[in-house]
Amino acid sequence: MTIDNRYNIQSTEVKWQKLWAEHKVFSVPNTPRSDKTYYVLEMFPYPSGNMHVGHVRNYTIGDVITRFKRNQGFEVLHPMGWDSAGLPAENAALDNGYHPREWTYKNIDTMRAQFKRLGLSFDWDREFATSDVDYQKQQQRIFLSFYDKGIAYQKESMVNWDPVDHCVLANEEVEDGRGWRSGALVEQKHLKQWFLKITDYADDLLDGLDTIEDWPEQVKIMQRHWIGKSKGLRMSFPLNEPTGGFDKIDIFTTRPDTIFGASFIGLSSQHPLTQCLAKDNDKLCAFISDECERGGTSEVAIETAEKQGFDTGLTVPHPFEDRDLPVYVANFILMGYGTGAIFGVPAHDQRDLDFARKYDLDVTPVVVPNGTDGDFVIEDEAYTGDGILANSDFLNGLNITAAKAEIIKRIEAMERGEAKTQYRLRDWGVSRQRYWGCPIPIIHCDDCGAVPVPDDQLPVTLPDDVEFEKPGNPLERHPTWKNVKCPQCGQKAIRETDTLATFFDSSWYFARFCDPKNDDTPFDKEMTNRWLPVDQYVGGIEHAVLHLLYARFFSRALKDCGYMDIEEPFKRLFTLGMITHQSYRDAQGNWLFPEQVVKEDNDQWIHVETKDPVKVSGVIKMSKSKKNVVNPTEIFESYGADAARLFVMSDSPPEKELEWSAAGIDGAWRFVNRIHRQVTESLEQLPDKEASVSDDISDGAKDLRHLVHKTLKYYTGAIERFHFNSAIARLRELSNAIGGFQPQTEGDYTALREALEIMVRIANPFMPHVTEELWQALGHEKYLADMHWPKYDQDLAKDDEITIAVQINGKLRSKITLAADADKAVTEQAALNDDRIKTLLSDKDIKRVIVVPGKIVNVVAQ
Repeated sequence: MTIDNRYNIQSTEVKWQKLWAEHKVFSVPNTPRSDKTYYVLEMFPYPSGNMHVGHVRNYTIGDVITRFKRNQGFEVLHPMGWDSAGLPAENAALDNGYHPREWTYKNIDTMRAQFKRLGLSFDWDREFATSDVDYQKQQQRIFLSFYDKGIAYQKESMVNWDPVDHCVLANEEVEDGRGWRSGALVEQKHLKQWFLKITDYADDLLDGLDTIEDWPEQVKIMQRHWIGKSKGLRMSFPLNEPTGGFDKIDIFTTRPDTIFGASFIGLSSQHPLTQCLAKDNDKLCAFISDECERGGTSEVAIETAEKQGFDTGLTVPHPFEDRDLPVYVANFILMGYGTGAIFGVPAHDQRDLDFARKYDLDVTPVVVPNGTDGDFVIEDEAYTGDGILANSDFLNGLNITAAKAEIIKRIEAMERGEAKTQYRLRDWGVSRQRYWGCPIPIIHCDDCGAVPVPDDQLPVTLPDDVEFEKPGNPLERHPTWKNVKCPQCGQKAIRETDTLATFFDSSWYFARFCDPKNDDTPFDKEMTNRWLPVDQYVGGIEHAVLHLLYARFFSRALKDCGYMDIEEPFKRLFTLGMITHQSYRDAQGNWLFPEQVVKEDNDQWIHVETKDPVKVSGVIKMSKSKKNVVNPTEIFESYGADAARLFVMSDSPPEKELEWSAAGIDGAWRFVNRIHRQVTESLEQLPDKEASVSDDISDGAKDLRHLVHKTLKYYTGAIERFHFNSAIARLRELSNAIGGFQPQTEGDYTALREALEIMVRIANPFMPHVTEELWQALGHEKYLADMHWPKYDQDLAKDDEITIAVQINGKLRSKITLAADADKAVTEQAALNDDRIKTLLSDKDIKRVIVVPGKIVNVVAQ
């Protein structure tokens, strides 16, 4: 077949994308054609309206694995959908003058076209959005199953309330005490909220982490910290003067050994005793409002905020000493952790120390470093290390573990408390006071209470005729939607107007992909048993805790409700690094887009239009706010999808940061064109595709075959290990060798065809369009996407010679080249005969020589 040597990127990529779609190459039937199944899934995107370079990297990783596993003979499920409901979509729609539904689906259409332009091997027949009515119907069924099982429940709770957006905010959405979007001072407000009992699964979620072998250890550590299981002591401090019906304060501590260093009791502003005292104390009310409820509630905000307290005038007796501890309300104590009360030990907790210094409270060190001589003094930093007990009466000289056990034993004997296991994890609040989400299928009746919507009345759908002129949830103001009859008694009732948090939407989507068209149930158990757990999950490290923890919880809850049999949803997890780019600012400090600046011959950066000097602000994460972004669509138009895919896979390990550069994408584009040229310029000289490699080949052809099979062997393992950049480096080496090969005999062209075909086949997962085109040009009809991965010849891949490191006392001193099959004796002798090694050992006595054949020699000498 003849083909134009000039590679037309645009027409070729569109051609193959159309063929894949028309022939449904990547569609998987409900009944797989093979028992050898593999499920690849990337965390699905929020449809913001435009793909970004981070998407290119994330989804190319999944696509490479999908194509590779298909070639290995697996039936691969690789679906795609949209995380499309929630507050960001609603706010973006309103900011742009659209109804949320119109905005969301317009963006999905735009992004779907962009993703298809990247040539991704998605099964688009399984596509759905979490805002689809079909998806929400099944989600409502899941919620009601959770409600029947007692996993979902409603209770009064203190929440972060944005008075402008009229919505609950998560702790992470409060920045410096203000709403992340509106900038309004956040208030603390009691609201009736829906929760899921994730705390019932705390131990199971912790234990499950030990069963997941192919997850980054960093992610598992983050989840363990978030769950925060800790063993300690729950004990009571009796009030010297009972008040308001309270005669004691309960605390939980993981450090009962420090009891002799206690100098105050601290209460949360939300503690029941605090609230009781505030009823008759205007100053305490003002303190709660100004210093507690308007401060950030995230851990970071609490750590960095100035420590403030209010002396209640109450005291409690120390359990082992003749002294009283004052009771303060403190702005750094949260009700959701422990009991909402602590005993403060300033010497050994930095927050307690800052507080004690401010209010002139005692600071007594009771744990001192081992071997400390004389007095141990605490200055500006609390001591949190190991040591022995001091200034602690009967605990003096004990280590921390022994001291904890002794205090717990004595407190239990006094009947003042008991050993207790506590968790940092709290039940998950899933209510959101917004319109664009999945309606919670509950009806509130004055007589019957909370009543589930009957199954034959599902789905509960959102009304389209809503108005957003006023802040808050338009469902509350809708004249008819919320007014219904109670399904039990038939009296007037009110629909639940809260919608579900978007994390609820994304906690089970992986299972819906197994059976996305099922209208009778969220998914058939047979389907989830066939596909789950997900064999390879890909996404950002920023989702390490919430999304991944919630999905693991959902799997267990769905199992308990009889929906499926698996507990861990993701067998293997890969977290990718972010994309960075040079950033620029003008003289006024305004951020500039890369296309607004140019580098002059004198290496100075200037503004394209104004010619004013531009400050280069460094390489940072790509961000719309910093304007250091690159439009993937423009990259596709200029360089093609294959070049974009190749660049994001080749310039750094995928788990590391990748700096986007013009030189990098240009180099990838040149390589795509190079392999196209190498194949097309050789076509007329190549033998028929059925021809086997001739025995009559030159030494140069033999060397080429050796490199081809050696590359294939390494390359296969590199993809399995996610060493994509290393694999591509070997691909470039192979291309260089092919470019330098000069056939000497007619048989050499058979070796050249083998080399070109294997290069094209192994490049396909990274550059699917150009390789499909070249495969067809080489005379083949079958899609590369459907081919079996080529097998290397073990004899051809074997090195005749290898290089071995030689160490002296563990330090690298030289390298030697030996026959690949050299035994220990030959290897040792060669190492000792090396000129550099002989020189370095000339004045030393050799004690022993350690030989690891084929790898290393270490000479131990003095």
